[in-house]
Amino acid sequence: MATIARRAQSLYCAIGLAKRRNRWTLPSGAIKRLRPTSAEMAVPLKVVLVAACALVDADGRVLLAQRPAGKSMAGLWEFPGGKVEPGERPEQSLIRELAEELGIAVKEACLAPLTFASHSYPDFHLLMPLYVCRRWEGVVTAQEGQALAWVRPNRLKDYEMPPADVPLISHLMSLL
Repeated sequence: MATIARRAQSLYCAIGLAKRRNRWTLPSGAIKRLRPTSAEMAVPLKVVLVAACALVDADGRVLLAQRPAGKSMAGLWEFPGGKVEPGERPEQSLIRELAEELGIAVKEACLAPLTFASHSYPDFHLLMPLYVCRRWEGVVTAQEGQALAWVRPNRLKDYEMPPADVPLISHLMSLL
């Protein structure tokens, strides 16, 4: 019995030593790290805040805009919006972007937050709140030459979108 107790205590001490040294020697002689070192941990990505808006017309259709040639992810369809500038709130960003991109005026009270996307791209991490807007002033017109499409919620999956936008579709479908 004393031998078993000594072996158990020896094993307990070895485990403690292995934890302190952050490694474990396997029976094959290979050394396995118990947790990654700081050098092995991923380099933090820059977080980019982009606000997006699902404009919903009187027929319950959602507006999508196609990313123009020359931009990253050209040809993919997305919800209108854009980067939130320093010192700007997402709602302010949407009001500015919707006026610039679509020529419409939106009041902050008409923007209702629905959900958000959090997605890592190779160069940055995107955090994107999605708002729903059913009221605006003016006629939706492509101000930057982009293609626009009014789409029924059940047809949104038919449009190729950036990876960050895809999970937002189910939230819109359950709302509309």
